Amino acid sequence: MAEEYIIDVFCSKCRSQIFRYRKEGEGHLMKCYTSNVLRDFTSPENHLQCPECDTQFARNTMIHGRPAYKIIQGKVFVRR
Repeated sequence: MAEEYIIDVFCSKCRSQIFRYRKEGEGHLMKCYTSNVLRDFTSPENHLQCPECDTQFARNTMIHGRPAYKIIQGKVFVRR
């Protein structure tokens, strides 16, 4: 079974926190399953944009039949 751990996801442009996420497995953050988001700092009407600078950081999609956010490369960084 893949390792799970908690990461904090931040906007690359303004460095504000976007959400706290339970990551499954190793590697870069390419997608975020919505069920694994522990705490969301974005607004309900603009949930795929940074709450501070309004930069879009992801797109809605379905991956393996689960709703997910597809991360736009270079728009976010993570800390463990």
